[in-house]
Amino acid sequence: MEYHPQPTAGEARPWAFPAPERGALPNGLTVLRCHRPGQQVVAVEIFLDAPLDAEPEGLDGVATIMARALSEGTDKRSAEEFAAELERCGATLDAHADHPGVRVSLEVPVSRLAKALGLVAEALRAPAFAESEVERLVVNRLDEIPHEQANPARRAAKQLSKELFPATARMSRPRQGTEETVRRIDAAAVRAFYEAHIRPATATAVVVGDLTGVDLDGLLAETLGDWSGNPGQARPVPPITADDTGRVVIVDRPGAVQTQLLIGRIGADRHDSVWPAQVLGTYCLGGTLTSRLDRVLREEKGYTYGVRAFGQVLRSTAPGTASGGTGAAMLAISGSVDTESTGPALDDLWKVLRTLAAEGLTDAERETAVQNLVGVAPLKYETAASVAGTLADQVEQHLPDDYQAELYARLAATGTVEATAAVVNAFPVDRLVTVLVGDAAQIAEPVKALGIGEVSVVSG
Repeated sequence: MEYHPQPTAGEARPWAFPAPERGALPNGLTVLRCHRPGQQVVAVEIFLDAPLDAEPEGLDGVATIMARALSEGTDKRSAEEFAAELERCGATLDAHADHPGVRVSLEVPVSRLAKALGLVAEALRAPAFAESEVERLVVNRLDEIPHEQANPARRAAKQLSKELFPATARMSRPRQGTEETVRRIDAAAVRAFYEAHIRPATATAVVVGDLTGVDLDGLLAETLGDWSGNPGQARPVPPITADDTGRVVIVDRPGAVQTQLLIGRIGADRHDSVWPAQVLGTYCLGGTLTSRLDRVLREEKGYTYGVRAFGQVLRSTAPGTASGGTGAAMLAISGSVDTESTGPALDDLWKVLRTLAAEGLTDAERETAVQNLVGVAPLKYETAASVAGTLADQVEQHLPDDYQAELYARLAATGTVEATAAVVNAFPVDRLVTVLVGDAAQIAEPVKALGIGEVSVVSG
């Protein structure tokens, strides 16, 4: 039998995160484009400056309903007709609301880009917001809430936000609203929110893909360029305040065989110079299967299938602006253990943090983290959608266009001592809010005995 010769590795080529070209349309819409040869599926991300803080009092969730309603019909097409046209394009369209604003995401073969952009522009320019469609979306959202309550991870996240932020802050409440607030949403409320906040002058479109032979300027002019609206005014951004006094809150789930852990606090966001070291140190702590938390809690003790440490930006503003310094990231450790192991697992988790503070990270841990974070970047950003998503993240967090490219260089240059200091400051053992979703009758006393903070119990 004759075998084909084994392929040989080619010469490694230098890689950098793609640099976009920035421009603007006459209607004020900012455009970032990025030509990616070979990417025949184009990704479009549109960021709309409609943050959750802008939702009217008592109408939490109206931004989510509005985002979902954008694709439910326009002044020219019914919801069914709009969906059929998208399907003919081979396109997928999604929209969601979060603290920074609303994101509209489109993926479409480049050969159908003109048609798909026209549909997106139609949805942004003249959404129908039909009463029947809004009512259906409200009912759907109400149906989702009990399932979210039943999900231990979602319930833990909801409780941690409530614990960290003052009740008056939008961040303390569920992103997509509560049953009480969603019930109040109607078509008039959705349209009012749209008219107050959705306009091209405060929007940014990111287009990524193989643009060979595509007259993108012409396509944008004929589609998104035909969208008009008022200039809008800068909105004051409230500062983020949080109470990270060390404490434990148990969300009682009688009979639960597992305990969901979520341990967190508020820390520096991407504008802070410590962010690269914080990313590196947090990865060493709990970024992958070989990180410290997994080595102890999973491999040595067998408490869990996995524990992760991460930093998630909640909201970010540029330094030097009127709202500068109001950004923050959620720094957290998440996982689940069986009920009987809750106390011992938390005890060992705190020992990991104390040992880290006393002895620091090793050079080997730092080197592995750099290789994993920087080395996989070319694969991570192989698709147009991944590049577009990251560029849109930079837009909503008021970061420069070359931020991601610079971040990898800074990660590679960060030393072990810097990474250690950043992660120890990110997860101080006496300033962590611990949320446990589990059987309070079984876990409360073992947790109290640990002395990691005052323990309280709330209903599940």
